[in-house]
Formats: sequence, C-alpha cells, structure tokens
Amino acid sequence: MGLFRSRSRPFKFFGLDRRFHVESRKSVTMGKVVAPKPELGSCGLEPHQILLRPLVTEKGVHRSIRNNQYAFEIHREANKFDVKLAIEALFNVKVEKVCTQTRKGKTRRYRFRVGTTQNWKKAIVHLRADDKIDFF
Repeated sequence: MGLFRSRSRPFKFFGLDRRFHVESRKSVTMGKVVAPKPELGSCGLEPHQILLRPLVTEKGVHRSIRNNQYAFEIHREANKFDVKLAIEALFNVKVEKVCTQTRKGKTRRYRFRVGTTQNWKKAIVHLRADDKIDFF
C-alpha cells in the first residue's frame, strides 16, 4: 500500500462520507461536510446565570420610563433567545425584542503596568407596552 490513497475510495470524515452528508433537518448537501446548526437556547445556563445584573444608569432609567426598555449585563455566551427566555421566566413579562452588544474592556494602568478590564456583554430588552420591571 502506497503513501497516497487511491481515488476510488471515498474520503471519510468522522465516519461520514464526504460526498453525501445528511444534516439534522434531513436535507442532503453535495460536495462538502456541513456541521449541524446549534439549537436556540443552547448555552446550557439557567436563567439566573444568564442575567448577571441590571444596568441602572441615568440613560437606562430614561429608557425604562419613556420606551419601556431595560438594560442588563449578561453572560458572554448567551444569545438573544436565551436572554428572552430568562427575562420572561424571572420577571413574568413578555419580551418583544432583544438587542445585544459586546462591549470591549477599557485600558487601565496601575503603577508601571498596563492592562485591560474584561470584555462584557450587554442586552437591551424591549417589553410590551403593558409590562413593567421594577428595580427599586
């Protein structure tokens, strides 16, 4: 047997044929291996682990009064669907929309050393008009 494979045998990738790969939705793709898509709510965290703390700032209070929007610091691996489920479970409200941001850490100095604070994730949650969350 030589160093190279013969062209007649199909290339195997983790026991799957490269030419025909069936996804989790039973569709067949030709020519390349496709990884299955992650499921919604797949971070594996409980609702109280997803929401780290509410962001109570002057801008946040203004948003909550005028637009019925609330800001939270959330776990970095959580997605919008996870945040929606966590808010609805913890506060018994209905969420219309979730916007997320990944905030970059700031540069900080201590004596002769330079470092950065951690990156963190922020979610702005839009609630229905008849729902409210009281922080105070």
